[in-house]
Amino acid sequence: MITIGVDAHKGIHVALAVDEGGRELGEWRGPNSPDGWCTLASWAASFGEPSQWGIEGAWSNGRGLAQHLVGLGLTVFEINARWTARERRNSRKPGKSDRLDARAVARCVREEAPKLPLVNAEDDSVLLDLLSNEREAAVAEGTRLRNQIHALLLQVDPQYGRHLPSLTSAAGVRALKNYAAPVAGKLVEHRAASIRRLALRLELAQEQAGDLADQIRELAQARYEPLTRLCGVNLLTAGVLAGILGPGLRFASDAELAAYAGASPLETSSAGLVRHRLNRGGNRRLNAVLYRIVLTQAHYLPEARAYIARRMSEGKTKREAHRCLRRYVARAIWRLWQECLQPGSRRLAEIAA
Repeated sequence: MITIGVDAHKGIHVALAVDEGGRELGEWRGPNSPDGWCTLASWAASFGEPSQWGIEGAWSNGRGLAQHLVGLGLTVFEINARWTARERRNSRKPGKSDRLDARAVARCVREEAPKLPLVNAEDDSVLLDLLSNEREAAVAEGTRLRNQIHALLLQVDPQYGRHLPSLTSAAGVRALKNYAAPVAGKLVEHRAASIRRLALRLELAQEQAGDLADQIRELAQARYEPLTRLCGVNLLTAGVLAGILGPGLRFASDAELAAYAGASPLETSSAGLVRHRLNRGGNRRLNAVLYRIVLTQAHYLPEARAYIARRMSEGKTKREAHRCLRRYVARAIWRLWQECLQPGSRRLAEIAA
């Protein structure tokens, strides 16, 4: 079994092949393009042995190559850039280059393959991730535009809140589209015109966010509805979770999922004293979703409130109790995720057909 590490970039990919003993067999450098992926796969096949692959950036710059290799039936692992840096620091030859990065990736795969996340073929969860990211960008754009409008309104009419509807409501946006300055003046008129233009953009952002939310709910209901059995998860949140967790079974246990989300504490024990500290790593977007779920459960779920109260009676702060609950939420999501991946669940392809 040969191991191939790939350092993926926007324009080029650099690959290094090593045998089971870690001896280098060859290096490949080529373009990040469909032709380049085919050439790289042919180069790896020329060694005449089964291969396993590790790609740094398998869901970003190396996504096309990773999916091409998975389509060929090859085993591909996702390698975090931090792991590559760690392997590079531990090597006998320090330094930073594409070749050294590729070797660090190969070394990581050769030594830790059973523990690494697999890259699976893209499915409907990838579409949900695309839509969720686009919706979040539209929501963020709406917030930015409202802040701009608010700043202009304070210059034109500091008391606008008394006679204008809320800027977050549809009525407020309609009023802003036809906004007229309460006083005369050339500069005031230009500010009022700017408010009207921003209102048009705000309306478009809100409409797009609403349309994307409807699409996410429809897709999530087809396959990921089991996630909604968890308090604090509706179809929209289920779609976001599916986009982050998919495709396929990337995490072999709930502990791996919790670590990926930064929801598992890190042990810092020494001299017989067992201590843990907050994990500030992991996927912060997933961590934020877990945090919102915990807040919802703490408000609406009696069992969650009782758990938090028990943890606080043990001497933990409220924030620490919420972190403990977040770990249990990660476990519940992982279990429900297994149900979502059952063969009987409907897929996007079936709906489209």
